[in-house]
Amino acid sequence: MESVIEITHLVKNYYLGKQAIQVLKGLELTILKNEYVALMGPSGSGKSTLMNILGCLDTPTSGTYILNHKDVSRMPEDDLAAIRNQEIGFVFQQFNLLPKYTALENVALPLVYAGWNKKDREERAMEVMKSVNLEDRAYHKPNEMSGGQCQRVAIARALVNNPSIILADEPTGNLDSKTSVEIMDIFDKIHAKGNTVVLVTHEEDIAEFAHRVIRLRDGIIESDILNTEKIRN
Repeated sequence: MESVIEITHLVKNYYLGKQAIQVLKGLELTILKNEYVALMGPSGSGKSTLMNILGCLDTPTSGTYILNHKDVSRMPEDDLAAIRNQEIGFVFQQFNLLPKYTALENVALPLVYAGWNKKDREERAMEVMKSVNLEDRAYHKPNEMSGGQCQRVAIARALVNNPSIILADEPTGNLDSKTSVEIMDIFDKIHAKGNTVVLVTHEEDIAEFAHRVIRLRDGIIESDILNTEKIRN
């Protein structure tokens, strides 16, 4: 099956003065198209650093990162910004919605940067809002919606550009248990439609929704296990 993420000998160092602190220690990782992967690990494991590199928010010190057949390891920032807009749909714990914009405007925002005209981007944004059952809140602002509704807006925004991967960072971290399950059901449906989903979480019950669970510790992959029960279902 075709790969969407290929990481080889990935190293990431941070520096305190002249001292190098190695956070990622030569990772090797392949994620296939339409996989549903959970990344887990304790604080200091390198999980957040890896997520930032996967999302093209940071670049490795050495090694390669191929995203959808493009080597993004050494791209300049302007090119990385274009990759983030075209290839990656982000879902964050804090939603990151613009408070003065309606839900529809928030969802359409990536299409503004992609150069779509207003009519086309509003039609596409409404189409994606319908896919997360939120069209009745299209003209509400974030402060007029619940946390679960705000996260559905964020998911719709992540989907609007038809990205290569959906990268979700602790997407249920600010939600109650019932709403968390509802949000994870949406991710199940997104995956079922053929999307590649990479979920970063520290919650075991949330990781169980994924079909593959990768655990990091001290900058290396400690385990990489298929969730056979989920795949079977």
